[in-house]
Amino acid sequence: MKARILVGMLSLSLLAACGPATRWDHRSDQHVVRRGETLYAIAFRYNQDAADLARWNRLGDGSLIYPGQVLRLTPPAGSSSVTGRPPPQTRSLPTIPQEPPPAWAWPTKGRIDVEFGGNPGPGSGILINGHAGQSVNAAASGQVVYAGGGLIGYGQLIILKHNDTYLSAYGYNASLLVKEGQSINKGQQIATMGEGPERKPRLHFEIRRNGKPVNPRQYLPAR
Repeated sequence: MKARILVGMLSLSLLAACGPATRWDHRSDQHVVRRGETLYAIAFRYNQDAADLARWNRLGDGSLIYPGQVLRLTPPAGSSSVTGRPPPQTRSLPTIPQEPPPAWAWPTKGRIDVEFGGNPGPGSGILINGHAGQSVNAAASGQVVYAGGGLIGYGQLIILKHNDTYLSAYGYNASLLVKEGQSINKGQQIATMGEGPERKPRLHFEIRRNGKPVNPRQYLPAR
């Protein structure tokens, strides 16, 4: 009987110890960094700008994050995002200048099967039909800030940073031909096309401005 009571008390104490961590991990205004995550991947997941997350968390260039670190996902009191306004009579963090978009090119051949905001898919970009193994190319010159399969709903994903304002993303790849930190030229092959929703060969392509998805058709050349 005593043994059962001791086991029960131990179980309750363990649950109490684990409880705050679980709630902490699921707060909507914070994110606990997991192994293999980058600041750009975290910002991408929450539709935020990586530069904003770096400023809000005083991370410098944002390259030094570590598993278990708690990042805030909203501006601290008295500050604002790049696109917002600071509250009156408060001191804001310095803003980041807006940069012009690069000269975009189509990332692969094929017709658009799903438009921006449509289904299936995450709706944050367009789905371009093609064939398995088809070349996926950089839509503009930039740097690889993420390459992997850790973001649910995108398959094997590549994110390129073009300047402090614009990113592009390439999802549902069969193979990734570049690594994080690598500089990429416009038109350079970065991946091969894999299967997207409905098991069709497709490329998920999106453009983000200050971390927010925008319709790629507004930027891609007519064809």
